[in-house]
Amino acid sequence: MPENQQSLDQLSVNTLRLLSVDMVQEANSGHPGLPLGAAPMTYVLWSRFLRFNPQDPEWPNRDRFILSAGHGSALLYSLLHLYGYDLPMSELKRFRQMGSKTPGHPESNLTAGVEVTTGPLGQGFANGLGMAMTEAFQAATYNKPGHTVVDHYTYVLVSDGDLMEGIASEAASLAGHLKLGKMIYLYDDNSISLDGPTSLAYTEDPMARFDAYGWHTQTVGDGNDLDAIEAAIREAQNETDRPSIIAVKTIIGFGSPLEGTNKSHGSPLGPDNVRKTKEFLGWNPDEKFFVPEEVKQHLLEPGQRGAQLQQEWNEQFAAYKKEFSNEAQAFETAFSHDLPQGWDAELPVFKPADGPLATRQASGKALVALKKSVPYLFGGSADLASSNDMSTKGEESFQPGRYEDSNIWFGVREHAMGGALNGMARHGGVRPYGGTFLNFSDYMRGSIRLTALAQSTATFVFTHDSIGLGEDGPTHQPVEQIIGLRTVPNLIVLRPADANETVESWRIALTQAETPVALILSRQKLPVLDQETMGSAREGVAKGAYILKDADNGQPELILIGTGSEVSLALEAQEKLTQEGVAVRVVSMPSWELFELEKPEYQHQVLPPTVRKRIAIEAGSPIGWHKYVTDEGTTISMNRFGESGPGEEVMAEFGFSVDNVVKQARELLKGNDVGIEKKEVLK
Repeated sequence: MPENQQSLDQLSVNTLRLLSVDMVQEANSGHPGLPLGAAPMTYVLWSRFLRFNPQDPEWPNRDRFILSAGHGSALLYSLLHLYGYDLPMSELKRFRQMGSKTPGHPESNLTAGVEVTTGPLGQGFANGLGMAMTEAFQAATYNKPGHTVVDHYTYVLVSDGDLMEGIASEAASLAGHLKLGKMIYLYDDNSISLDGPTSLAYTEDPMARFDAYGWHTQTVGDGNDLDAIEAAIREAQNETDRPSIIAVKTIIGFGSPLEGTNKSHGSPLGPDNVRKTKEFLGWNPDEKFFVPEEVKQHLLEPGQRGAQLQQEWNEQFAAYKKEFSNEAQAFETAFSHDLPQGWDAELPVFKPADGPLATRQASGKALVALKKSVPYLFGGSADLASSNDMSTKGEESFQPGRYEDSNIWFGVREHAMGGALNGMARHGGVRPYGGTFLNFSDYMRGSIRLTALAQSTATFVFTHDSIGLGEDGPTHQPVEQIIGLRTVPNLIVLRPADANETVESWRIALTQAETPVALILSRQKLPVLDQETMGSAREGVAKGAYILKDADNGQPELILIGTGSEVSLALEAQEKLTQEGVAVRVVSMPSWELFELEKPEYQHQVLPPTVRKRIAIEAGSPIGWHKYVTDEGTTISMNRFGESGPGEEVMAEFGFSVDNVVKQARELLKGNDVGIEKKEVLK
């Protein structure tokens, strides 16, 4: 390589380093160590490999780059600025400030070029798995002889901390099984964590672990050796049937007086150390946020090449569209976040004569219909497909050599499944979904939270939703999970009362543009509610709550509010109370979040402020229900863990019976304090 090119390379690397240092120092907050150590490998990747067009950050066939080590965000923002994205220097100077496009950790919905929201370690690792799975699925689905529509890599920068997280192990195991050759991970192997050397708690050989997972592994001994890094990435690209990880030995805080120590990890270097770092790297210590003109021009070139690559891709796609018009239309529809015309025409409609049906079973029937009309529904279950009712009969599964199949076996890897779904959603062109038991939603909560924060559209299917699941007992019976999910901002939680409400819940899930959805479904069979004599599920579920069956005179003195399996219980209690002369309204309330979006006029129509005698019936925590039952109402809910036994017996033991609902209603109408007898948590 010519000497002047080497000089320009080094100048570019140091520009990335020192822009990042200046950002952290200006904010007096952040992580300078990773950018100083990892800048060389990102420079090689972005300048010599990454295919992207900063003028169109959403080009479908771009390579994806994820900074899983999101604490190194200053480096990512420096890359985006220097390589031509819409991130001006003024935003770099506002690093970690309110209202800026440069938050403390990358947020994909704020900053063009940020592929996924990262920060909690390990999440980006699993996001990369989801993106690589999506690339493989789309390539197998859309590519035709002579027409390559989908062909790109997923690159992820991971840290020691990422590899310590359990989610990374789950994702790495699945990636190795799936033989995803277009996953290339760069491991910033600096042997330092926030508390000190990684030897305090991390002494394994991670490359041996990844060998065992079925990955292709390499080590670059000097993180400043640009040519060695380039050679390793090229070798990884040549490995087509295994994911690759390259351990790049770096020095955290390189060039600073704090290099090689945890002191450079998560705090500004300080003014004196910033000066010394700049002097060591041949920079004017008095200049801040300085970009040499030759670096500015040099780093715009990869994006210009990317724009040309996109133009060539556009021409190829136009030819593809002429020959394969149906496939091209499906591709465009998928990436536009639209749904095919008539996508919901075959959704089932259930009648009481069909007999009782668990909402998990109704969900399975809806999913079968939807996958026929929305072929880019992409997902599966964490080893509970038959229990979640998510195995589509006659459908093959997504496996090496069968990447065109949309049914995924995630294995017992709930957390990685959640992270992968987020990555799929951020990749675009698919509608991801994943299922497990509601109780195990806690295993994937970190991924659910980031999906909501990133405004991604994944559907989480959680079955076996209460003590009603019975014999498996309190280890598997959810109590606090529903309210836990309801506390997540920008997450719609739907707990349908019957088969038709379940179908409508799927309809709502697939029409969201920026909000993930959690479906909460029963194990036990539930009656199909009569749509002809009761409120319409089609109209009511979309509003979050609706009058399912009103008092005969339309003037209720008591309102029973139910969700899920407890709605049919409320209807039975209403019938008995009506016989006693009590005017009772039953409200089905599948979603707090959707109900809160309605205008006050509608909310008051369903729950009149003048009717303050209310009972909420839900086999979960009572937390949050006070808003809807008022200070004159009560809940029939769970205040302790459940017990092992037949589901109906367990439900009755905890007060979920017609007799108890009627009893509580009578006492409430008398003005007495009510509530099921509280039991000690421990016997």
